[in-house]
Amino acid sequence: MHDGTDPQPPLTEESRKRRKGIYMVPNMITLAALFGGFYSVVMAMNGRFDLATVGIFVAMVLDSLDGRVARMTNTQSAFGEQMDSLADMVSFGAAPALIAYEWVLRDLGRWGWIAAFVYCACAALRLARFNVNTTVVDKRYFQGLPSPAAAAIVAGFIWLMTEAEMAPTDVTWVMFAITLYAGLTMVTNVPFYSFKDLSLKRSVPFAAIVLVALGIAVINIHPPTVLFALFVLYGLSGYAVYIWRKAKGRQTSVISTSTDEPEERGLHE
Repeated sequence: MHDGTDPQPPLTEESRKRRKGIYMVPNMITLAALFGGFYSVVMAMNGRFDLATVGIFVAMVLDSLDGRVARMTNTQSAFGEQMDSLADMVSFGAAPALIAYEWVLRDLGRWGWIAAFVYCACAALRLARFNVNTTVVDKRYFQGLPSPAAAAIVAGFIWLMTEAEMAPTDVTWVMFAITLYAGLTMVTNVPFYSFKDLSLKRSVPFAAIVLVALGIAVINIHPPTVLFALFVLYGLSGYAVYIWRKAKGRQTSVISTSTDEPEERGLHE
């Protein structure tokens, strides 16, 4: 006899996945990275640009961990991917632009906020393109400068100048040029090495561990100088690869530039 209520449909595999809760560990790391970006903006508003720039670099370290932790613990999720993108937009898009503007770009008037906005907009465009670009030809490369590296170039310059006690007004146009360069390079088709083919699970020669130790020692000599120099070299490396591929007659764009909406199936696996 029918009692007036519809029978509950059997749970499918998809509905079981949707009922699943949020994975705690990787999303807590993402939230910590988001806090790094927020902290940087607050410190910049209070004139503590040394702490503001350090917050960006801390966010970078945390951002590199959340994805690896999710893969190692098999806790990847669509929610985690969206959360990571939003956190990246704050920490590596809005935060560096606002810090640069508060530090010296505001002295340029409309040119200052235009440079800051161009950087912020390019970060958003780069993250959106990364999220929808599924036809990757070579996963060893990024299409355009990754937003954390762009943020490191902008924040690293401010950190270096602050440590050197350089007056911001003496490098106003240098900051303007660096902000535009980092922003526009994010939306180019220039290939940048992604380091994704490096696996922590593989055995490495003993010399590799020695090189890591030497690298840590070199960074500790003067972190602002060394880190800024490293990211500037990385920010130029993509153009070197582009010119080399062009000279060899090879394909320069390693990722499809199609703007068509990709299929959702498999996008968030």
